[in-house]
Amino acid sequence: MTQRALDSSGEQTPGSSRPAMIDAGAELDPVHPVDLPPSGHRATGLTTAEVAERVARGEVNDVPVRSSRSLTEIVRANVFTRFNLIIGVLWVIMLFVAPIQDSLFGFVIVANTGIGIIQEWRAKRTLDSLAVIGEAKPTVRRDGVAAEVSTHEIVLGDVIELGPGDKVVVDGTVAEADSLEVDESLLTGEADPVLKRPGDPVMSGSFVVAGGGAFTATKVGREAYAAQLAEEASRFTLVHSELRSGISTILKYVTWMMVPTAIGLIISQLVVKDNNFKDSVARTVGGIVPMIPEGLVLLTSVAFAIGVVRLGRKQCLVQELPAIEGLARVDVVCLDKTGTLTEGGMDITEVRPLNGSDEAYVHQVLRSLGSSDPRPNASLQAIIDAYPAGGDGKAAWTVTEAMPFSSARKYSGAAFTETDGTSSAWLLGAPDVLLPEGDPTLGEIDHLNEQGLRVLLLARVPSGELDAPDAAEGDVPTALVVLEQRLRPDAAETLKYFAQQNVATKVISGDNAVSVGAVAGKLGLAGAENTLDARRMPTDPDEMATAMEQNAVFGRVTPQQKQDMVAALQSRGHTVAMTGDGVNDVLALKDADIGVSMGSGSEATRAVAQIVLLNNSFATLPSVVAEGRRVIGNITRVATLFLTKTVYSVLLAILVVCSQVEYPFLPRHLTLLATLTIGVPAFFLALAPNKERAQPHFVRRVMRYAIPSGVIAAAATFTTYLIARHHYSGPGALEAETSAATLTLFLVAMWVLAIIARPYTWWRIGLVAAMGLGFLIVLVVPWLQDFFALKLVGTTLPWTAVGIAVAAAALLELCWRWVGRRFGA
Repeated sequence: MTQRALDSSGEQTPGSSRPAMIDAGAELDPVHPVDLPPSGHRATGLTTAEVAERVARGEVNDVPVRSSRSLTEIVRANVFTRFNLIIGVLWVIMLFVAPIQDSLFGFVIVANTGIGIIQEWRAKRTLDSLAVIGEAKPTVRRDGVAAEVSTHEIVLGDVIELGPGDKVVVDGTVAEADSLEVDESLLTGEADPVLKRPGDPVMSGSFVVAGGGAFTATKVGREAYAAQLAEEASRFTLVHSELRSGISTILKYVTWMMVPTAIGLIISQLVVKDNNFKDSVARTVGGIVPMIPEGLVLLTSVAFAIGVVRLGRKQCLVQELPAIEGLARVDVVCLDKTGTLTEGGMDITEVRPLNGSDEAYVHQVLRSLGSSDPRPNASLQAIIDAYPAGGDGKAAWTVTEAMPFSSARKYSGAAFTETDGTSSAWLLGAPDVLLPEGDPTLGEIDHLNEQGLRVLLLARVPSGELDAPDAAEGDVPTALVVLEQRLRPDAAETLKYFAQQNVATKVISGDNAVSVGAVAGKLGLAGAENTLDARRMPTDPDEMATAMEQNAVFGRVTPQQKQDMVAALQSRGHTVAMTGDGVNDVLALKDADIGVSMGSGSEATRAVAQIVLLNNSFATLPSVVAEGRRVIGNITRVATLFLTKTVYSVLLAILVVCSQVEYPFLPRHLTLLATLTIGVPAFFLALAPNKERAQPHFVRRVMRYAIPSGVIAAAATFTTYLIARHHYSGPGALEAETSAATLTLFLVAMWVLAIIARPYTWWRIGLVAAMGLGFLIVLVVPWLQDFFALKLVGTTLPWTAVGIAVAAAALLELCWRWVGRRFGA
């Protein structure tokens, strides 16, 4: 699967170093001469021997399609980080100067890194297996037989068939064309489809919007310039993610704070204080290590990776990991009716002759129209099913000209030589496009549309160029073809879910607006009665945005309008998701914040979408939204835990430097505290269910709680430490002072955890209680007291430490409530 290669303006996707502009009309320059079939002849393709010969020469489309990064890249990304380097150096120092218990923080980092690698490897395997399932397989002719092959098996000179929705996978030259229209907007930015004739070039990255044909591959692999761009885009990429960019911003500020503070602490402990050198080093390291929120990046990666695995089990391919986060932030979902709210198939319920037309003759016209298109869309397929060739003992007429359906025209057509030798030409499509405004037949059609039925008009036109702009002028309405669409059984429940989550739903379709509104009404869509014909849609972006916000159902929408509608909503600050499965959805899918494609959709839609629903179930979307909310909500929670530790560690170091006292903690103390109040709880909280609506401004939301919490924790801890320094004296005084300060810091950090764990459930209460019990065990078991150098001396100072912690907890409660009221939840 490939991602978008270029944006609609023709600009290069970020991350690629190659020039962006491509001259789609330039002559192709094959590496080796390729024999093209004479015009008008069907190309039989290469023989098996010729394919083998080209494979031996290396003329294979060997561009690797990668849905995720390699194991080597995963290991490198998890191991070689800035903070791992800092902690690694400190760990090595501690292994030489202190007991093993002061080096525990290093083993924790090794375990965390290992967990990160394993989880991302699991996600990679899931992504890769789903990508193979969802991979498009072009139809290639070999030995005169058409068969599907993998994209990387195409060789130079292969003849590749094209149909509506197919993406051009390599550069080539058109060998056959049957009203072949190719959209090159992803390459050139030109929105209008280009009519291709034999001998014309086609570029990889473009896709077919109408008609069919075949082309001969003239450039494959890395020789295909646009394919190189597609390869760049298809690699594992981290598109904009507020979560990741926010964490990067936080880590940048942490580094700025940490460096001068750490230098001051080193000077204070090693130069100013005349202590035992090894003990000074240990306490210096103990002050630096907790400043680093080392587990935050890990937990973010793990949360994303587990999200990918969970969605993969539901046959949902997440092609770009932050798409999970993006969909959770979406506040407007634009749905294409066909294939999303309705199933692909349709049934003819009635054929209503007009103007005294003979019913049997109308059936024969429909039978012949069905035979005229080798790649019928859903509407024409329903006609073929109802009037198959040879039905009633009558053969279809001879086709002299055919024009496939185009979403831009809204109709298809064909010209025939009838059995008696006379000629006739016909159009089949949208009645309100083929009929003039005010035609009395439109009133009859509106009545049918109000019932949610889809109506096509069969009209006879004068013989001539069917694809001429004025082809419908002078047409004679002959019959109405009434079709009933099959509603998806899960669509109503999904629409209800979005309504409950305050996500606005807009149905955008190329069909008649009244008909689409009726279908949406049957599914319980709020505002389904507010319909708008897109032909009356204002072109001004601001007015269009207003119309989009005021209405819920839009009909007769062109592909270009879909793209404009998405842009209009985005201009009002909305985060927009677009679902679709047809080629008319590609431009809008590409420009939406999140593009969602059905697995059975066209290759082009799957290529530009960030999320592909391989099971074709619209009902999977709530799972994706829920997964995104789980990731964002939980990471926001645990980030507050990690950054509270960073804030109180930096402040404690500053207070120690300013007061010219020993740093109160050894690494073992803060490793114990971090494990019980952050590490273990954060892992469970990060993976817990969370249905909170995603909120913007991640950094601000985290820091407005982390900063006051860290300040309160540091102030309470240092107060206890100073009181203890005046209370204890003689040998063992420093250990007693450290134990009292550790007790205060643990209790305050536990209260922060208790606040973050809300709303309480049985397992959250159990989690907080278990962490408290773990610390109590350390305090009462003699060998653990010795191992962690924690022993409370006397009763006065321990109870003083508890009292200070209780006061700090009350201040925390007041502060969190004030922040919640002042800045919102």
